[in-house]
Amino acid sequence: MADDAVDRIVQQWHTERPEVDVSPMAVIGRIGRAASALDKRIQAVLSEFGLQSGEFDLIATLRRAGAPYRLTVGKLLDSAMVTSGAVTHRLNRLTDKGLIEREIDPSNRRVVIVQLTPAGVAAVDAALPAHVANEETLLRSLNPDERSQLADLLKRLLLDLG
Repeated sequence: MADDAVDRIVQQWHTERPEVDVSPMAVIGRIGRAASALDKRIQAVLSEFGLQSGEFDLIATLRRAGAPYRLTVGKLLDSAMVTSGAVTHRLNRLTDKGLIEREIDPSNRRVVIVQLTPAGVAAVDAALPAHVANEETLLRSLNPDERSQLADLLKRLLLDLG
């Protein structure tokens, strides 16, 4: 297998500071670079549907919740790995696009409920097949067993990171 940029970085550190074990950089560096490359390629496909990745994540979460495609903002926050301010910003954009509606919970005025509009359901349903096909393409260098192994290893790492 050919060397990549991370190999060169690790080798440079090994040459300059041989007493420091920089082997963690090989994993962390590749995870970071892979995440960045994947994000760009995922965004490229979602933009064909007029969506940003974060917007798709939120409306996909609502769609996965099942009919009537409603969740509280708190439940959406639990599924998002961003700040409440970022979720609010995304919800504002989705409202402006007509993909969601927000309402105050009549039984608890402090709770906001978010619901997909019919246009929101249509947007998720239109983008999902292309999104999954793109992900399939992005993973083409890994066979099914390697994908499963990588998914298990990343899951273990993420569970440990909390």
